[in-house]
Amino acid sequence: MDIPVLETARLRLRANYAADLEGFTAMWQQPEFYNYLGAKPLSEEEVWTKLLRHLGLWPLCGYGYWAVEEKATGRFIGAVGFGEWQRALTPSLKGYPEVGWVLAPHTHGQGYATEAARAALAWGDAHFAQPRTVCVIAPANAPSLRLAAKLGYQEFSRALYKGNAIVLLERFAPG
Repeated sequence: MDIPVLETARLRLRANYAADLEGFTAMWQQPEFYNYLGAKPLSEEEVWTKLLRHLGLWPLCGYGYWAVEEKATGRFIGAVGFGEWQRALTPSLKGYPEVGWVLAPHTHGQGYATEAARAALAWGDAHFAQPRTVCVIAPANAPSLRLAAKLGYQEFSRALYKGNAIVLLERFAPG
């Protein structure tokens, strides 16, 4: 399956390349990046597995994650997209695309996450058979909760996942 390329004013959302491994691994070494994503750095091997998961979603689900690249520099700065993670969670999220975004700390506060997530959601709104997408965020992750609200997500539940409290949010495509 070909992974679509999405472009915004400042960003290109594209398939992951093997060359993204170095930049993605460097991100996973920064506490301000991984703080709400398991609270520990990941090794290059673990990050490689994440890249493979991002790519593997596309042929299995018809959607997945894009690498986010700055158009001006061509630099890999993160990932945004949709997953179907088969989480053992109540309430279940199975069958609903789960949006997510992770961007390099040096980009925070520049609106890149909003820009990338809006492009991904517009693509999802045009391609998903059903209108609901979901999102999982740590309750202490105020910046991501603010972004989710800006994107139209609303809390519908709270739960524990792997021993950690999470907020479950949902959004329905317009129309």
